[in-house]
Amino acid sequence: MDKLLQLLSTNSGFTTGEIATMLGEPEDYIKAQIKEYENKGIIKGYQAVVNRDELDDGDVEALIELKVTPKKETGFDEMAERCMAFEEVESVYLMAGAYDFALIVRGETMQDIAMFVAKKLSTIDGVLSTGTHFIMRRYKDRGMNLIDFGDRTDGRNLIL
Repeated sequence: MDKLLQLLSTNSGFTTGEIATMLGEPEDYIKAQIKEYENKGIIKGYQAVVNRDELDDGDVEALIELKVTPKKETGFDEMAERCMAFEEVESVYLMAGAYDFALIVRGETMQDIAMFVAKKLSTIDGVLSTGTHFIMRRYKDRGMNLIDFGDRTDGRNLIL
């Protein structure tokens, strides 16, 4: 990934002037480069990293493992498209390993997510199995530390 994309991935709130200064490039060049990335679909949008544990909305999030039978004509794409259509599904990732997809799903309660998996997801033709992992606490998200552990040195290893 180039330096411009790294900066935007770290903090999309930087102004083009700030980025130009950091990269030693003219601001007009940075604006044009960002526009080109947007037009090509390399930059799909801008989002804040929200520490959801600090909110009082009570939403629950889970990582759902999905094992599927790919279609001969479309491979995994058709299943990905079907999963993406559910409003409960925030993210869909094709995986290598023990399962084929990882889905990030949000609901108001654990029961909501369990019912989504049981009634909507597992009933899709081609779904072989699911595994649900509820996210209990987030420590780091998209490169951002969400928990400040402070100074954890207790001094017991000091030699006097």
